[in-house]
Amino acid sequence: MQTARFARVIVDRSADREFDYLIPPGLGGRIQVGSRVRLPFRQRAALGTVVDLPDESPVPEASLRPLDAVIGERPIISPVLIELARWMADYYCCPVETAMRSVLPQVIRAAEVDHKKQLFARLVKSPPPEELAALEKRAPRQAEVLRALVEAAAPLPVASLSKACGATHQTVQALVKAGFVETASTAVERDPYDKEIFLANDKQTLTPEQEECMTILRRALDAPAAEKKPVLLFGVTGSGKTEVYLQGIAHALERGQTALVLVPEISLTPQTVERFKSRFAQTQEQVAVLHSHLSDGERHDEWHKIHGGKARIVIGARSAVFAPLANLGLIVVDEEHETSYKQEEAPRYQARDVAVLRARMEGCAVILGSATPSIESYHNATTGKYDLACLTVRVDDRKMPLIRVVDLRQESQRHPKGSPLVLSEKLRSAIDARLLKKEQTILFLNRRGFATSLVCPSCGHVCRCTECSVSLTYHRSANRLICHLCGHQGAMLSRCPQCQDPAIRQAGLGTERVEDVIGKVFPKAVIKRMDADAMARKDAFRETLHAFKAGKIDILIGTQMIAKGLHFPNVTLVGIINADLALHLPDFRAGERTFQLLTQVAGRAGRGEMEGEVFVQSFTPFSPSIQFARHHDFEGYWQQEMDFRSKCHFPPFVHLVLITLRCAHQERGRFTAETLARRLGENLPEGVSLGDPVPAPLEKLKGQFRFQLLLRGRSAFKLSRHVKAVLAKLQMPVDVTTAVDVDPYQLL
Repeated sequence: MQTARFARVIVDRSADREFDYLIPPGLGGRIQVGSRVRLPFRQRAALGTVVDLPDESPVPEASLRPLDAVIGERPIISPVLIELARWMADYYCCPVETAMRSVLPQVIRAAEVDHKKQLFARLVKSPPPEELAALEKRAPRQAEVLRALVEAAAPLPVASLSKACGATHQTVQALVKAGFVETASTAVERDPYDKEIFLANDKQTLTPEQEECMTILRRALDAPAAEKKPVLLFGVTGSGKTEVYLQGIAHALERGQTALVLVPEISLTPQTVERFKSRFAQTQEQVAVLHSHLSDGERHDEWHKIHGGKARIVIGARSAVFAPLANLGLIVVDEEHETSYKQEEAPRYQARDVAVLRARMEGCAVILGSATPSIESYHNATTGKYDLACLTVRVDDRKMPLIRVVDLRQESQRHPKGSPLVLSEKLRSAIDARLLKKEQTILFLNRRGFATSLVCPSCGHVCRCTECSVSLTYHRSANRLICHLCGHQGAMLSRCPQCQDPAIRQAGLGTERVEDVIGKVFPKAVIKRMDADAMARKDAFRETLHAFKAGKIDILIGTQMIAKGLHFPNVTLVGIINADLALHLPDFRAGERTFQLLTQVAGRAGRGEMEGEVFVQSFTPFSPSIQFARHHDFEGYWQQEMDFRSKCHFPPFVHLVLITLRCAHQERGRFTAETLARRLGENLPEGVSLGDPVPAPLEKLKGQFRFQLLLRGRSAFKLSRHVKAVLAKLQMPVDVTTAVDVDPYQLL
């Protein structure tokens, strides 16, 4: 077999280009597609990834520089993931090196973190009884260490051995000199769940509906690669979607394959990991976890556990879609409708869509699960692009929660002026009844902080962020005014900065204020808040969920991190403090998001033996999003939404590309946006429409003014390639930043 002479490399932090290098004789045979290499680049050393081994190079051989070294003994990225990165670069209109950064975590790319080494002690020989007796008198700690090693009959970490025996490192070294003990450094894995105990959980008997879904999923798993279709599992909350996932994964494992499970929120990961590790408890090392709350060391070890084939199941958030699993059999995308699957920085990929494409490339099955599927996914299921599996009733025929809509317009008439309305009388009474019956309550408000703004009643001044077009939020725990967009902070004010009136007051409410009010209304209840501020500590998610599951918390107050996926049988009441927060945003998905969020939050109630009840507080109670959610009518909402989107030319009938330009100088930003619009419009492909350049709804962010252009078309590739070609020829001002978002999920 002839050894390759040329390597085509994507260099880290390079432009949107691939470079050819010579493979020196010393590296011949060691370099493969997917290998990480060290190489000379311009005037410095750099790292890169080999993406091809061409037979010839268009560059004269005399002009090519040789690679310096290969990192590791085997390729780090599979050819499928390289192909996936190239597809992302083309589809999402970004450099291929940017796409490669997503595929390979920074901790692996940098190659600066290594496996953790730990000193272990091993018993070489046991002393004779008389010598051990003498040692107990002369050096009792040494004798204690020897006894511990004899009982363990296996090497033990020196640190834990010394602690257990009340010894020191010198104690162990004395035994080494005496020839009884041998020490050696050994690589150990940093397991984020090493302190958890998972009890085995056998698979459950499926309901007739679940069995039908499993038949569809097995057919997808067993079908030839060319015939596999994505499966949309549309199941109401509490219908047992997770059991279908678990048994589908077990089927894939029986076939000798691996499985990938995506969850939308890090907060869902602990409970998901518990369910999966409990089901596969006999082989816990099979389950690896990838999410942003891992330390660099934990991420390094989990990634290498997957890459080395030790883990056969991977659970993680958005970026786990690139997990280096071999022989992939099944990809599960739980809560597939969630917007958190969309990356908001380049490359702006949609993990659900990337999962579907990876499944096609790998020839594996993919199942998308949700109680409120995205409009696009359900459209794909109704047109035959996806197979549809439905779970219409809850497990054990438990009833769907009764949803009551409370009109806050009427409630506010009875409420004292000057203070925000948190609890309607109906919701307060319902919470009181649950506390008496020792049942649990979840209160949802998708806004953190204490007050959403500081307003002067005399002159109308609102304390706004100097860098963004938003008001500052008051956080009482920090006693600071904070911008939730740029992080700018300021001191709390006692007077209006405009007219010096001391009557300046806090307006609006966040989870901090809800916690304060609930604490005063129900002083004997155990209350916990779950939002980004309260859960900043690494293990706070897991600890809070465990405490709530154990019944140590009566009322859980939180943002969207408590809205989906969580299963707590003792929760019989859910209160939605204000259902209108996202309903009136200038975004065509606002109604869809509100419907999904209300349905998902409501689904946390009544998952046990007791029936659930949900109170939805709203100033617009007759909104279709609220009324369809109230009646658990997804089909009705979907049909109405499809009619709206068809008339207004929105997805799924077209693809969108949103171009956002940012500049600290408002007029320069506007002029650049107008210039770009003219260039884009000159050779506009057939079937593509271009909107006028306009200020973004959120006009100023982090000190920069923002302008937007929106393109519509039937083909995302046609849109993306046109935008890429125009931007490549247009010389943008150095202080103007351009962001291209294909299939955007936020238009703000």
